[in-house]
Amino acid sequence: MTQSLTGKVALVTGAAKGIGAGIAKAMAAAGASVVVNYVSDRDGAARIVAEIATTGGHAVAMQANIAVVAEVEHLCAAAVARFGRLDILVNNASVFAFAALEQTTDAHLRTMLDTNLWGTIITCRAALKHFGTHGGSIINIGSMSSERFAAGAVAYTATKAGVTGVTGVLAVELAARGIRVNQINPGAVDTEGARAIGAMSDEARAAYTASTPLGRVGTPADIAAVAVFLASDAAGWITGECLAVSGGLR
Repeated sequence: MTQSLTGKVALVTGAAKGIGAGIAKAMAAAGASVVVNYVSDRDGAARIVAEIATTGGHAVAMQANIAVVAEVEHLCAAAVARFGRLDILVNNASVFAFAALEQTTDAHLRTMLDTNLWGTIITCRAALKHFGTHGGSIINIGSMSSERFAAGAVAYTATKAGVTGVTGVLAVELAARGIRVNQINPGAVDTEGARAIGAMSDEARAAYTASTPLGRVGTPADIAAVAVFLASDAAGWITGECLAVSGGLR
């Protein structure tokens, strides 16, 4: 059985850069038509769409804040209007800020809850209106922070642990409709966002490398390859799984 996504339509949230961009490009390379969602980075999303087109793939950029119900519902409807169906939803959009609990502001807490957890739930709900009788695949992007605890990450970890709960419940709830729901928990991955907060400094990279059994930090392509597998018919009997894609980091 192959990992082809030919004929399928995928919606990837937060896909203008980082892990989301990697997943969008990999799914297009596997044959899917891809909606590259972004909230503010229009140029980044356009660049990903252009890269996909260069390799013969099909993609379109669509703006929506996945923390806003009306925008999410419009996004899913627009995806179907553009490509005729919806088969795959990748809930990748995420924000993060790290601080000790006493320094965690209400604004940072609310933003992470709204985007990472609330956004995942309402996007699943909106997408379900458009999955057909053929079923589908939902892939939630969690984090190893929900398994490997670190100081300063209480808000982020809480949201990602919540996503794990969403994954488990929906896997049971949607199974009768042929919709599989799985989760990827990335380890230390070199992305623009990680670099922006200093998580990919030479010192941090050395620490991650030393503590990761496979001896390196991850790349968006590492995560994307697993997402393509989970979305494909090759994973047709897999649902409710939270898969650590972390180079062995625990």
